[in-house]
Amino acid sequence: MTIRPAKIEDMAAVADIYNHYITETTVTFETEAVTTCDREKWFEQFSENGPHRLLVAEENARLIGFSSSVRYHERAAYYTSVMTSVYLRNGESGRGVGKLLYKELLKNLESHPELHRAYALISLPNDASLRLHKKFGFTDVGTLDEAGRKFDRYLSVKILQRNL
Repeated sequence: MTIRPAKIEDMAAVADIYNHYITETTVTFETEAVTTCDREKWFEQFSENGPHRLLVAEENARLIGFSSSVRYHERAAYYTSVMTSVYLRNGESGRGVGKLLYKELLKNLESHPELHRAYALISLPNDASLRLHKKFGFTDVGTLDEAGRKFDRYLSVKILQRNL
């Protein structure tokens, strides 16, 4: 398995992976499936050396997951903070792929001179994601109670943070 920076050519697979979570789970609050074109536009925010990164896990010429860091908030003073996430192809959990993606992502972010904090917003329940984040030193800083609604039910969001 290889962890590497994403390329524009990966966006169809990234969309495919992400769409499972949109249409089948409450892991993301997105409600409409994304297209390859949508992901190509989203890809424009990333670079190999900047604070906003997109990494993919590839095995046997097939993408099996991705991790990203994006702007935490659009207001200028938040520039030292990023929001992180990791998504695996359906059926790939439990093999350590998420750990490898997060390890590489956080290593990259820690070396960026402008970054101070990473945040993760995790919809509840999601024990696997909470365990993964805590393994990498994220701490619980609060819960947004019933912050969203998907599949006809209210969902709460756990906020985790980690120094970089």
